[in-house]
Amino acid sequence: MSSTALVTGGCGFVGSNVAARLREDGWRVVLFDNLSRHGAADNLEWLLGSGGVEFIHGDTRSFADLDRVVERFQPSAIFHLAGQVAMTTSINDPRRDFETNVLGSINVLGSVRLWKLKSTILYASSNKVYGELQGVTLKEQELRYTAPERPNGIEETAPLDFHTPYGCSKGAADQYMLDYARVYGVNTVVFRHSTIFGGRQFATFDQGWVGWFCQQALETKQNTKREPFTISGDGKQVRDLLFVDDAVDCYLAGMRRNESVRGEAFNIGGGMENSCSLLELFEMLERLLNVRLNYRVLPWRHSDQKFFVADISKARRLLDWKPRLTKEEGVKRMLEWVKQSNGF
Repeated sequence: MSSTALVTGGCGFVGSNVAARLREDGWRVVLFDNLSRHGAADNLEWLLGSGGVEFIHGDTRSFADLDRVVERFQPSAIFHLAGQVAMTTSINDPRRDFETNVLGSINVLGSVRLWKLKSTILYASSNKVYGELQGVTLKEQELRYTAPERPNGIEETAPLDFHTPYGCSKGAADQYMLDYARVYGVNTVVFRHSTIFGGRQFATFDQGWVGWFCQQALETKQNTKREPFTISGDGKQVRDLLFVDDAVDCYLAGMRRNESVRGEAFNIGGGMENSCSLLELFEMLERLLNVRLNYRVLPWRHSDQKFFVADISKARRLLDWKPRLTKEEGVKRMLEWVKQSNGF
């Protein structure tokens, strides 16, 4: 009998990609999702169309919902990817953000502990646990900010500094994951993500910026007289881009090596060589699509980091993992997905 994996948020962007890969690898895959996220129903239809997965409608905020599934399937791996993912939403509704990200995570941990399972829990945390990185000296260049004292990016030993309700909720869940490994011996691994993008992502104006700006570029290509789109800040803010296939590889490496990396946190992204500012992305899109992008500038979003690039050396060392896809190849694939999903 094949091993069983439970994917909370299994109909979301990363969840659906994880589920598809696990199915290919012969796992019994159980999707657990409340289908509240834009695009989740489409991802569910896509996954069910190929078979090999089971879907349970439920909400991680309900211990009863989640516990029934954990008791029934006794999964050997839980990919805890359900969560509230947008900073702007967290500011508008901090209670919902707390219940989804913190209470939902406590429920996952509590159910595994209740049934005394040896399940490996792989948790999707965020670079927002590091706040605004006040101690990092930045240098402003023409198209981006750089951090000369951090040539490899931000390491896991950087001080935690939760900003915004989103940073607080993801940071709290992150720390609960690590502490349940210390106190209760639960097999947890935490991934603090930079920017993940790719197929099955239904980007919006406040979440999934690479996909969102790919969509704006394609719409401009289709109608050069359209109204300018908007950006927040000066466009020089930098993130490292990680295509979702590489992110899935990282999760599976964490699962395979769970005994040696239990209770560890990893900064995960494309690394310095795949770092990119908004302005640099716009230059790339203009070149790839032969289009001129017009935008207008809005004020900075609250606590938006001017620079975050993950130092992925710990993941290279302990997980034997590194990204395979370059940022430009990833953006090309993202453009194809946006074309397909939006009917361009």
